[in-house]
Amino acid sequence: MAAVTGKTAAKAEKPEAGSAPGGLKGLAAAEEAGKKAKGLPPVHLWNPEFCGDLDMRIARDGTWYYLGTPIGRERLVRLFSTVLRHDEDGKYYLVTPVEKVGITVEDAPFLAVAMKVEGQGREQVLTFTTNVGDETVAGPDHPMRFEINAETGEPAPYVHVRARLDALINRAVFYDLVELGVEEEHEGEQWFGIWSGGVFFPFQRADEVAR
Repeated sequence: MAAVTGKTAAKAEKPEAGSAPGGLKGLAAAEEAGKKAKGLPPVHLWNPEFCGDLDMRIARDGTWYYLGTPIGRERLVRLFSTVLRHDEDGKYYLVTPVEKVGITVEDAPFLAVAMKVEGQGREQVLTFTTNVGDETVAGPDHPMRFEINAETGEPAPYVHVRARLDALINRAVFYDLVELGVEEEHEGEQWFGIWSGGVFFPFQRADEVAR
């Protein structure tokens, strides 16, 4: 197991060429379990022993790093993303049938990089595609949320993907999203927001929206 904690992390060596970053022993088994389930590995059913923290980080722009170096193999990043779990303790883990290791996530673990629009108005349906190939339809089961950075005042929009895992909507997609915005009454006030899947997601009070 290549999981490392504390000072040990700083001394970890680079993996050999061709090896999987992190050296997760159960990664192949997790991938096979996903194939049998015809979907994602059932990480919610696995409760292996915690093996420590791995020097792996997901940056705000969606880039995965191992020992400070970007992981360039897209297939491997996709595989890691399928065994990612966000537990009730607020921490992120890679989970296989035989191990559980902690990783660092700077913001959201995924990045929404594309959006498909179907319908109009209250019948509108928005489907987002993430940087690791997941698709999620914004609606009752996959809500959008909007936060405002207290220091910069810039918006940070998110959409729920699965099991406490969200995607930050990138700037280009967010600009397209804003073009779809409308004003609706929400909790007795007028809000600017977005419709998708029969749900109105409030973004900002109408009188605060820059015109």
